[in-house]
Amino acid sequence: MAKRTSVSAEVFGKYNRKEEYEPYVVPKSQEVKDKIKQRLQMAFMFKALDAPELNIVIDAMEEKAFEAGVTVISEGEAGSVLFVVEAGELDCSKRLDPNSQEATHLKVYTQGDAFGELALLYNAPRAATIVAKTSCTLWQLDRNTFNHIVKDAAQNKRDKYEDFLQSVPIL
Repeated sequence: MAKRTSVSAEVFGKYNRKEEYEPYVVPKSQEVKDKIKQRLQMAFMFKALDAPELNIVIDAMEEKAFEAGVTVISEGEAGSVLFVVEAGELDCSKRLDPNSQEATHLKVYTQGDAFGELALLYNAPRAATIVAKTSCTLWQLDRNTFNHIVKDAAQNKRDKYEDFLQSVPIL
């Protein structure tokens, strides 16, 4: 039986200070920004973002194209970006048996799906391999923007709800 690996999120505090965030901007037209916004609203992890935060994420996203058969991410490698599918299909597979070279097909990613966030959330190696099934257009988001905007927005919203619930006497 294989040993389980552990994962942990990056912790910021006394010895690991979070640096000031300077938003990364990839110039794009308003039409392209609207298209990205439409895709992000399909992905659950971006639903916690307010309009200004969503705009920062949209500005930071970069378009990447992959031909059919190209490996976008490989299981076990370090991850520094996440992807949102604009167009095309991608196959997701994982080696479930560490002693086997054969991978098990898990799912097909299509328009609006996001992948690669686990490596950013938990600073862990890529959990699966993603290969372009067809020619694909993806939106790529860097780790820095993800951690400072998406992750912080989710934490702030959770803190707000906790504060509210603590203020309710019956709870």
